[in-house]
Amino acid sequence: MRGVIMHAPGDVRVEERPDPVIEEPTDAVIRIVAACVCGSDLWPYRGVDEPQDQKMGHEYVGLVEQIGDAVETVKPGDFVVGSFVISDGTCPICSAGYQSRCVNASFIDGTVGTQAEFARIPFADGTLVATPEYPEEDLIPSLLAASDVFGTGWFAADAAEAGPGKTVAVVGDGAVGLMGVLAAKQMGAERIIVMSRHADRQALAREFGATDIVEERGSEGVVRIRELTDGLGAHSVIEAVGTQESMMQAIRATRPGGHIGYVGVSHNVELPGDRLFMGLVHLHGGPAPVRRYLPELINLVLERKVDPGKVFTKQLPLADAAEAYRLMDRREEVKVLLWP
Repeated sequence: MRGVIMHAPGDVRVEERPDPVIEEPTDAVIRIVAACVCGSDLWPYRGVDEPQDQKMGHEYVGLVEQIGDAVETVKPGDFVVGSFVISDGTCPICSAGYQSRCVNASFIDGTVGTQAEFARIPFADGTLVATPEYPEEDLIPSLLAASDVFGTGWFAADAAEAGPGKTVAVVGDGAVGLMGVLAAKQMGAERIIVMSRHADRQALAREFGATDIVEERGSEGVVRIRELTDGLGAHSVIEAVGTQESMMQAIRATRPGGHIGYVGVSHNVELPGDRLFMGLVHLHGGPAPVRRYLPELINLVLERKVDPGKVFTKQLPLADAAEAYRLMDRREEVKVLLWP
């Protein structure tokens, strides 16, 4: 089969890889119907993380081809949406709703890689969710988004306690930040402020439910958010970048007693204990437990109540994966879908 390998920063290739096979009774082998490039894939692409012949891809939807003897919840022929973290679904951490930190957790990236034609999914019962039937073609991008980016944005909004009567501020106008806007809107937020300097992303943010755009950054951006909130700051803040600057911007934009949901993959972020202490700021985040939310998000998509697939501003064949990375690295596209 063909699959994407990142050999070194900036070196993305589509190569022949061995076809996956059932190795454990809890495995499923799926044929990938759609995959995509994630913003987190750009960390190794830019050399911030060091890739070494890494199998790429962790967002996916597909058709079940084979299952192991112990698999009970999916069967061959099922259309499935999978979490970007493998989880057994039965451990105490999974039972508490934090499947992304399952005692048997592993990330799809590197171990599996779903920017490919086929994939072996360990712990299929705990990782995959089947749809009632094969979805209509126009819904596939939105179901793909549920696999990670929409689920991560949903977790961010949930962790930030977005809800009716709340003002939500979103730090980061990438795909996850935009999905945080959509999630906050679905959760009933009264006002959604997005920090963005890019006209195309501002337009998407407004389409997803943003009410205000703040183009200023750093201290100026924080001042602007406070001006929009009677000097208090936002009730709920979504941090969707993962840098020291973005985290500090989120903390300073939160009102006393407010909540931050942080889902940007942290790189060299140091938390200021004194500011958190005096600000009475709640912090909750990390790798999103997407599997917790998948049934709800799939239903929202199938009932056409949300259209997160709009976050894919470009679609390409798998053979053009290197171009997909280039476009996202240069911020020419928000997110690129790959058709195997």
